[in-house]
Amino acid sequence: MELYIKYNIDMMCKVLLQQELDRFKIDCKVTEPGYVKFKENIPMETYNAFIESLKRFGIEIVDNQKSILVQKIKNAIIEMLYSDKGMQSLKVSSYLSEKLGESYRTLSQVFSEVTFISIENFIILHKIERVKQLLLTENLSLTEISFMMNYSSVAYLSQQFKNITGVTPTAFQKIMRQKRYIEVK
Repeated sequence: MELYIKYNIDMMCKVLLQQELDRFKIDCKVTEPGYVKFKENIPMETYNAFIESLKRFGIEIVDNQKSILVQKIKNAIIEMLYSDKGMQSLKVSSYLSEKLGESYRTLSQVFSEVTFISIENFIILHKIERVKQLLLTENLSLTEISFMMNYSSVAYLSQQFKNITGVTPTAFQKIMRQKRYIEVK
């Protein structure tokens, strides 16, 4: 028997992080994705054990200013793409500048320097991942997904999808349906 699961990565990370914080009895507040504010100093031994426990889940502590800014940019972009509040239609440069209090030029330069990819390409990759998720888990037409993800047209979404994945959205759906059918047998 197999299950196909719809999941919310942000929620999973928050729950996992909170479980580990509770396990170590660390009094803190998770104020936004990827940010924890400690209410008091904790012993270094406890802190180090907590950091090690997070590594098991692929969670790392970001400790230099540029990396912290890049993580904030990534979090803001992912929040924007996965929002149910229509944030996908916002202009990315304005949204990031306003949210992070830096000029878009500065954000763009730091992001490219640290990740070796532009903010625009990062967004495209994550938009396509979101489209793949929607194609597999929601009963939406390509037109609805295109509108939801703020593409100018279905043709442009399809072109970008094929450039990234090598197949059209329709072919992707067929392949995944066939894969599920074969795995069920």
